[in-house]
Amino acid sequence: MDDSLQAQLKPLRERIDSIDAQILELLSQRARAALDVGEVKHAASADGPVLRPEREAEVIRRLQQLNRGPFPRDAVASVWTEIISACRGLERGMTVAYLGPRGSFSEQAAFEHFGRSVQPLPCPSFDEVFRAVEAGQADVGMVPVENSTEGAVNRSLDLLLSTSLKILGERSLDIRHCLMTQSGTMEGITAVAAHPQALAQCQGWLSRNYPGLERVAESSNSEAARVASTNPTIAAIAGETAAPAWNLQIVEAGIQDDPNNRTRFLAVGDMQPLPSGKDKTSLILAVPNRAGAVYDMLAPMAANGVSMTRFESRPARTGQWEYYFYVDVLGHRDDPQVARALADLQSQVAFLKVLGSYPAQ
Repeated sequence: MDDSLQAQLKPLRERIDSIDAQILELLSQRARAALDVGEVKHAASADGPVLRPEREAEVIRRLQQLNRGPFPRDAVASVWTEIISACRGLERGMTVAYLGPRGSFSEQAAFEHFGRSVQPLPCPSFDEVFRAVEAGQADVGMVPVENSTEGAVNRSLDLLLSTSLKILGERSLDIRHCLMTQSGTMEGITAVAAHPQALAQCQGWLSRNYPGLERVAESSNSEAARVASTNPTIAAIAGETAAPAWNLQIVEAGIQDDPNNRTRFLAVGDMQPLPSGKDKTSLILAVPNRAGAVYDMLAPMAANGVSMTRFESRPARTGQWEYYFYVDVLGHRDDPQVARALADLQSQVAFLKVLGSYPAQ
């Protein structure tokens, strides 16, 4: 680099260093203010929650509206999620349960949603995620609920029906599957392992490129990566973060059949967020076995101007061809129009469970 270029860059770099020092001081001021908030909350209630999903959503949305660039809008959310997470961690550590082991998409969703200043608790199954939160071993859990290619994650839906936990938030991830092995090649590979959903999302690519490989279902993609790390004849399908986590090498990236493959995750816990100004409410409904029952179930939504964003059915397992309907609507349960719709629904349906109202992503 020539001297003239160095001379031009030197004052710019010094300016950046000065700004960074100012940012660091302001972050420390924010942390001290967050600790003061914690002291006030604890004085009012010793068991007050450290997590306030609606407040955190409001902070990030306000800053995105104030942002005039060129700092990217999406980066505002990413940066302040970590700032909030770090300040939250000063007040009290928070444990997040998710489907593990390390390197899973559930882990990625948990970190993106709550920040990295949390205590991770990888679990061997969705059931264990819910159990850990219900038992108080974790403050919150993160579970996948639907995929844009393969549809609903049925076990998560079944657990939402039976749990007392509430939905606290949502997080959607772009799912980019990678094929990985110990050697970084497919030499000597006899089988490919992954979660059944990942195998389904990559079945076209696998059939075209490796039709002879045995396909082995594992409890999670990160478990498949762990298995591959112990067996040189097995390839794993997992996210990019699983490769360094399990000392594997990526053979091929982006092998999912749908380039727009996305998975939606839900955060669950033992609290009910207040309105944030831009919310969703999730419900489970069942209707009497009579003509027009489903139409009558939907009518209160339209009558009160409440928009549905999701409508999913699951067998009720009664042997009578009855179904539970999983419904997402825009708005908080305390919003007047949503509250009216829920009151009208209560008189129309055989079963109604509000899974929670939470800030929309």
